[in-house]
Amino acid sequence: MLVAFDSLPASARVWIYQAGAMLNETQQGVIAERATAFCEQWSAHSQPLKASFKILHNRFLILAVDESFNTASGCSIDSSVHFIQSLEKELGVSFFDRTQIAFLIDDQVYVAPLSKLPQEINQGRITPQTPAFNLQAQNLQDLQAKWLIPAGQTWMKRYFNA
Repeated sequence: MLVAFDSLPASARVWIYQAGAMLNETQQGVIAERATAFCEQWSAHSQPLKASFKILHNRFLILAVDESFNTASGCSIDSSVHFIQSLEKELGVSFFDRTQIAFLIDDQVYVAPLSKLPQEINQGRITPQTPAFNLQAQNLQDLQAKWLIPAGQTWMKRYFNA
């Protein structure tokens, strides 16, 4: 069952998908329509899930489930992955490419390929203080508190200590 994203508790589980390109208004409209329908019928072992979604920075799609109501099961999580894969096909946009690292620079999302990260750091484009988007948040509390983390405090710290 679809609920308002802002009504979910801090403990709600989240899955964050980064689009391979900025999502335009048409694509966001398609996502909103499809995600609404998906969340309305999303269930675990025939039990409805209190679910919602949000698009942030025209780049990130977040699915969320209030697991205090019903817990997402392996099969229900698989169905969400299939849903995202169907969006990829329909929109021609990747949501599973983890080799693109997103940062917030001058209030804009800046994406750097992992292979070019050392070069971006050497040129000073990315510094230890550059906010990096945390795609590993597990729940809404993490998303709110740790959505942006200085790059030097993430797994990327090894690039700054070299």
